[in-house]
Amino acid sequence: MSADIKFNTPVLIVGAGPVGMTMALCLAQRGIASVLVELRAAEVLPDVKCNHISARSMELFRALGVSQDLRAAGLPDDYPHSVSYRTSTLGEEIARIHIPGRNTRLTDHSGPDGHWPTPEPPHRINQRYIEPILRQHVQKQALITCLYKHQVIAFEQDEHQVTAQVQNLEQPDAPAFAIQASYLVGCDGGRSMVRKGIGAKLVGDEVVQRVQSTCIRAPGLIAKMKAAPAWAMFTVNPRRSGNIYAIDGKEVWLIHNYLRDHEVDFEAVDRDWAIRTILGVGDDFEYQVMSKEDWIGRRLVSDQLQSGKVFVAGDAAHLWVPYAGYGMNAGLADAANLAWHLAAQLEGWAAPQALSAYEKERHPITEQVSRFAMNHAHAMSQRRRQIPENLEEDSPAGQAARTEFGQDLYDLNVQQYCCAGLNFGYYYDQSPVMVYDEECAPDYSMGSFQSSSVPGCRAPHFWLAEGRSVYDALGPAYTLLCFVNPICETVEALKGQAAVARMPLTVIDVSSQANVPPEYRHAFVLVRSDAHTVWRGDALNLETAQGVIAKLCGFASH
Repeated sequence: MSADIKFNTPVLIVGAGPVGMTMALCLAQRGIASVLVELRAAEVLPDVKCNHISARSMELFRALGVSQDLRAAGLPDDYPHSVSYRTSTLGEEIARIHIPGRNTRLTDHSGPDGHWPTPEPPHRINQRYIEPILRQHVQKQALITCLYKHQVIAFEQDEHQVTAQVQNLEQPDAPAFAIQASYLVGCDGGRSMVRKGIGAKLVGDEVVQRVQSTCIRAPGLIAKMKAAPAWAMFTVNPRRSGNIYAIDGKEVWLIHNYLRDHEVDFEAVDRDWAIRTILGVGDDFEYQVMSKEDWIGRRLVSDQLQSGKVFVAGDAAHLWVPYAGYGMNAGLADAANLAWHLAAQLEGWAAPQALSAYEKERHPITEQVSRFAMNHAHAMSQRRRQIPENLEEDSPAGQAARTEFGQDLYDLNVQQYCCAGLNFGYYYDQSPVMVYDEECAPDYSMGSFQSSSVPGCRAPHFWLAEGRSVYDALGPAYTLLCFVNPICETVEALKGQAAVARMPLTVIDVSSQANVPPEYRHAFVLVRSDAHTVWRGDALNLETAQGVIAKLCGFASH
C-alpha cells in the first residue's frame, strides 16, 4: 500500500462499539497502546439494542474500574429490573421473574439469581447508556487513540505486521492514510469488512425470527399500568405477541413485535396496530415514534476468527437472536479473551502459536451459545402459537388458563433471564495453553451449572477479607492460589520457571480462608486473569514445573 503511514500501533481495532472499546481498555490495562477507528462521530448514540450486561461482563468491567459507573446509570434507582408476562402491557400480569432494581441489587438475594457466586450481579441497562460511559473511560486513557468518523477501507498483512488504509470521512476527497499495526481486530459488526477481508464466512441458520422493533416515547404509559412496571414486559394474547423494554424507566420504550411464521413481509404488518395491541391501548392513546428497525434474528457464527495477525470479535464473529441477552456479552468475552492473548504476545513471553488459543477457546463457546439462543427462540415461538384463547376471559376458566400458562412461561424463561449456565458454566476444553487433567468439565445448560476447578472452567468465586473478591486479587496474567502454606517446593519451582520464561506470575496465600468452596480440592490452583483455571495440583518438581510453564506460554504441544 502506498498511502503515507500516519500511525504505528501495537493493535488496530476497527469499530468503537462496546466490544471495541472494551478491548482497548483491556489492552491499556496491560500497558499496551491501540488505535480505535470508528465510522460514527464520538457523540452519536447507538440504536437502542442491547439492554443487559451479564454478571461475567460486570466482573470484567469491575476489573477495568468501570462497573460502578455502569451500575449507577440506566433505569431509575427504584425501578425494578424484573421480567413480567401479561395479557398486554396494561393488562393482567400472569407471571413475574423477580429481579431487583439497582438500589437493592447488591443486598436483595431473594430473586432466582440472588444467590449467584459473583461479586457483580447482572445489570439491566441500555446500550445508549453503556457506550458513553465506556467512551469516557477510553478517552481518559493516554494509550488509546480514537479516530472517529474514519473508515478502514482496506488492509493487507505480512509475517511482521498489518497495514490498513484509512479514510477520513470528514475529508472524503483527501487521500487515505496508512496505519501499521502488529495486529488488527475487527469489532465492526455483522457486515464486518474485516471478516470479509480474511475470507471468513458466517455459517448457520439465516432466519430464526422476524421482528418489527420500534422505539417510542409514551410519557403516560406507566400511570395506566394495572401491574407494577418492569424492565421487560411481555405481551401474550391470541391477537399479537411482543414485548416492551424500559429504556429510561419513565417515557422511552423499545417494543418488539414478533411476527408470525407466515408474516414474511415487514411492511404488510400494521405497525401502529401491533404496537397498540401489545400495549393494550386504544386509538386515543398518544405516543411518538423515535426510531424503528425491522430485523431478522439469525444463528450465524464465523467459520474462522483469525487469519495470521487479523482477528474478528463480537458481531463480526457471531450473530444470533438476542435471547438471554448474550449478543454483546459474548462479544465482550471475545474482547477480553483476545486482548489477553495479544498482550501475552506483545509482552514477549508467549509463543506465536499460542495465538491459536483465541479461536480454539472462543469458537466452540459462541457456537454453543448460538444454539442455546436459537433453541430458546424456537421454544418461545411455540408458546406464542399455544396461547389459550380464553387467556383474557374474566372467568374461573380464564383465571386457570392464566395461572397455568404463566407458570409455564416462568419456568421456560427464568433460565433465559437468570442464565447461570451462560454466565458461569462455560469452559474451554480445547485450549493449547491450558494443562488439563483426567477430570472432565461438568455439563451446563442455559440456566444451570456446576462449579468446578477443572482446568478450563471458571475458578469458583469466594470472598477474601474486607469485601474483596478473589477475582480482585488476580494478577495481570497468571495467579497461583495457594490453599496450603505457599513456602514449598511447588511454589518455588513455578516461580523460578515463570521468571525464566518472563511469564508474569502472582502468588496469593489463601490457606487461612474459612469460606473456600469445596470444589477447590487441590493444594494449588493456577488461574488466568479472566478467572479460568489453567492448572491445578498438589505438588510440582522442577521438571514438571518446566512443562507446565512451557504449556502455559504456548511452547509445548502436549
